[in-house]
Formats: sequence, C-alpha cells, structure tokens
Amino acid sequence: MDIITAIMNRRSIRKFTEQEISDADVTTILKAGMAGPSCVNSRDWSFLVVKDPNTLQKMADANGQYAQPLRGARLGILLCGDLNRAFPPAKDYWIVDGSIAAQNMILAAKGLGIGSVWLGTWPESGRMEKQRQLFSLPEEIIPHSIIAFGYPAEEPKGPAHPEWEEDRVHFEKW
Repeated sequence: MDIITAIMNRRSIRKFTEQEISDADVTTILKAGMAGPSCVNSRDWSFLVVKDPNTLQKMADANGQYAQPLRGARLGILLCGDLNRAFPPAKDYWIVDGSIAAQNMILAAKGLGIGSVWLGTWPESGRMEKQRQLFSLPEEIIPHSIIAFGYPAEEPKGPAHPEWEEDRVHFEKW
C-alpha cells in the first residue's frame, strides 16, 4: 500500500480477530517508530511490547474506559519517553518525538494489514502512574501512549478522514 493511501484510509480499529501478529511484523512496526525524526536525533523514546493477554487486560484497567480495545488486541505497545536521552535544553520534546513514533507505527501497521488504535496516557497523571507501577518503570521513563494492534474484526462506518477544510489553511499570512 502506498503511503498516501495508508494515510487517507487509516481508521482507528477497536475490535480485533484472534489472528496473532508475527514477530517479523512486530519488528517492522517498531522499526517504523524508530525511523521517525526526533529532536536533535535524540531518539528519546522507548517501547514496551506486550502480547500476553493477561497483561493487556491489566494495561486496559490501568488506562481507563477508553483503553478497552486492549482487551481484544493481539499486541499492545506502551510508548514511553526517556528523559535520559531527551534534549537537555528542552526535554519536553520527548512528547512530540513520541507522537511521531506512534504515528509511524500506526501507518506501518496499516500497510501490513494490521489495525490499530491510539490510546492516550500522557498527560493523565493517574494513567501514567498506573502504567508506571504495572511495568515497574524507572523514574526517567515516562508513559506517553499505548497503541493496541490486531487484525481488524470490524469495518468502521463513515468517511475515513474529515473532508478538506480550506479555512484551516493560511498562506504567507493569517
């Protein structure tokens, strides 16, 4: 699938089949996340890969009601910021860098025929702390988001993306 088609047709998938995701595809998804740009090439993210159904259930519990897709996912990736690797003059760039990595992983999954949904964790302190405790994360590792992955068991309704909004675009001046 070409990249424009993947971007324009990507949908959040919340229901998954029982089909397992191969280790090769997991590696491809992770490599896509690591291929994204980061502030001064700090590569200030880390990924916690979970396939165990019991742990996916615990992740869902820790992240709240909107994380329920993890219960049927075949794979969950907790994306974290690594403050030890963050750009010292502006450490908060880890947040942007993590978002780019997440989008790359979601698009890579789409290209592989794997569905996904992004589940926010940061900046909800309760969610962050529960994920930290669940995985015994070191202090410098900050939970950013979780992506639930699996082969789609649903076909979302409605348009794949919002229509073009010309009033959101400004050239040369506001």
